[in-house]
Amino acid sequence: MPEDRLSNPEVRVRFAPSPTGYLHVGGLRTALYNCLFARKHHGVFILRIEDTDRTRLVEGAVENLIQSLRWAGLDYDEGPGKDGPYGPYVQSQRLAIYRERADYLLQTDHAYRCFCTSERLEAMRKSIEKSKQSFKYDRTCLGLPESEVVKKVQDGVPYTIRMRVPDHTTVAFCDLVRQDVEINTANIDDQILIKSDGYPTYHMANVVDDHLMQISHVIRGEEWLSSTPKHVLLYRYFGWQPPAFAHLPLLLNPDRSKLSKRQGDVAVEDYRAKGYLSEALVNFVALLGWNPGDDREIFDRSGLVQEFSIERVNKAGAIFNLEKLNWLNEQHLRAKPSGELREWLREMLPDSGAAFSDDYLDHAIRLLRERISFPQDLLRLGSYFFQDPTTYDPEGIRKRWKEDSAAWLATLVSKMETVEAFTSEGLEVIYKEIASSLGVSNSELIHPTRLAISGLAGGPGLFELMEVLGRDTVIRRIRRALAVLSGVG
Repeated sequence: MPEDRLSNPEVRVRFAPSPTGYLHVGGLRTALYNCLFARKHHGVFILRIEDTDRTRLVEGAVENLIQSLRWAGLDYDEGPGKDGPYGPYVQSQRLAIYRERADYLLQTDHAYRCFCTSERLEAMRKSIEKSKQSFKYDRTCLGLPESEVVKKVQDGVPYTIRMRVPDHTTVAFCDLVRQDVEINTANIDDQILIKSDGYPTYHMANVVDDHLMQISHVIRGEEWLSSTPKHVLLYRYFGWQPPAFAHLPLLLNPDRSKLSKRQGDVAVEDYRAKGYLSEALVNFVALLGWNPGDDREIFDRSGLVQEFSIERVNKAGAIFNLEKLNWLNEQHLRAKPSGELREWLREMLPDSGAAFSDDYLDHAIRLLRERISFPQDLLRLGSYFFQDPTTYDPEGIRKRWKEDSAAWLATLVSKMETVEAFTSEGLEVIYKEIASSLGVSNSELIHPTRLAISGLAGGPGLFELMEVLGRDTVIRRIRRALAVLSGVG
């Protein structure tokens, strides 16, 4: 995103992923919307690493996340490697802060110690699931006498710290996407805030950090909507003002199931490896749940900053349409300057394409531009610009190479050898003249010629292609095809 001047520090948003692997496209959308919102309002975009679930950590995941964000052009203002006034920005480095806040909740009777073992909790969960009810902790430890609690602590019995949810209370908050939301505490569990290993849960850590980092707007996925009342209660217990909330719609497969790896790629790095442009993926992801209010679909990053608003984020789930992504990739790729496409092409060619001039590559790109969907298509679809064909499309031979094709092309070669200017205009005139003299249509000469010089049955305009390849190359390739394909037809 453009490096706007941070002139409105009152707008502070964060993207807070867990380093459990790759960056999911849903995570990319969350990061994008936060970044767009910050840039639109000249605010601050923060990256915070939520690594308190130690059982799910993946080595190198933080570096991968940061690399993926940078590739997408989502540069954060504060976070790992960009220290600001509210660090550290890695939660495992903030344990003392969470412990202090948990002690406060214990002292104010808004939390209690729970000594239940994981075995007891799992047995209770299975029993409740059999009755098809939602699991809620039965508050066995809430009623323990203080003397028993003290003794268990002194004896070193492991415990968690649970939030004490008030009975028969309605928790209400306004969501910028969902509008007014109300949930009765009868449906809210006494959430664990501090685990037995001393690490906080997401609910505890994100509330504490959002307040201490002065987050003004929490923009996150819909899956956290049901947890927000717990967070609102924690803000109330601490005496803090909650931020504004905005919960983004789910990403769905075409069959409206939740987007998952079972039905296709979901990692940003997978799309990058396949040749999708970062600006195309960002454009596509931006439209998953948001629209500009009209029928525009193609945006660069600065255009997204200018147009984005939370008010235009939809409630309904967004369909991940791969065909739309492919189309957007084509549009962004084909709009690239020739110089950028040329550098990509040189990277794909042996020896960086040292045998080909910039002018030659630019001509090849001009003929290929409207046919490519991915950068690698420059070489995949246009290999004949860089090497003589060694095989010929069997279907093209069957349909395009006739009994007389070899004789007709031999006549053409004789004429090509003597023509003064080997240009697309001059070649077109020659083909019309010879077709007329032979009593055949232009296409009966054009199709076998294309097959001979490219090995393919389709491609860019033949006469332009021949001009770019040059007289010597064209004649050499036709003669080889005559040797290989004579007698075919």
